[in-house]
Amino acid sequence: MSANENTYVPIVHCITNYVVANFVANGLVAAGASPIMGDEEQEVAELVALADALSLNLGTLTERTVRSMKVAGYAAVKKGIPRVVDPVGAGASAYRLQSAKEVIAAAQPTLIRCNAGEAAALLDAEWHGRGIDAGTGRQDVSALALELARVYKTTVVLTGEVDFISDGNVVLTNSSGHPDMTKAVGTGCLLSSLLAAWLVQDASLEGVQERLYQYGRAGELAVQSGIGGFPAALLDELAKKEVSVS
Repeated sequence: MSANENTYVPIVHCITNYVVANFVANGLVAAGASPIMGDEEQEVAELVALADALSLNLGTLTERTVRSMKVAGYAAVKKGIPRVVDPVGAGASAYRLQSAKEVIAAAQPTLIRCNAGEAAALLDAEWHGRGIDAGTGRQDVSALALELARVYKTTVVLTGEVDFISDGNVVLTNSSGHPDMTKAVGTGCLLSSLLAAWLVQDASLEGVQERLYQYGRAGELAVQSGIGGFPAALLDELAKKEVSVS
């Protein structure tokens, strides 16, 4: 049997935002996973039945996609597969925050991936942000990650200049990455879906920390191609760090 025949390829069902769907799908393929991008409410439960992990992203939410996310979340909980929720811009509007909380309640996420502003919004804490940017606040970011994990009883990856990973008991950090990664739309959204794939093989905090380091290092190398060349270069780097389970 060849190496390819002996490699397990995790299927990740993604309900993500239309701005980055193509980039997310290509990133998963480059990293050795297989994406399913369907978001129609009438079929998402069946798609979850085919998947090894679920990634839900609220970037361009609509009433239809929120319903689909909740149906998919319930199905994934029933199946027992890893579930990642990315509450993009949770504090930007009351509807977005309420939708994020409803999706989280349905999906009971294995992991929430967000920035500090989104974490503060989910905790109803005071924070100042613009749109989907992380913004600024007086709270300690490490404490935000710890509290979010405790309140929602899940693992939290709070990304920024320093990434914080918490299960509500301890906090780990990661400092790899480059500021220019934020100049290309979709790097965070892709990370959320990659985390879903990685959780299939290792859901430990240390495993998540290692994958964050690898993703950050891939970004550090990719930004050397310039902002215009960055997306393609990141895909090339991800292809060197497969997420497949052998």
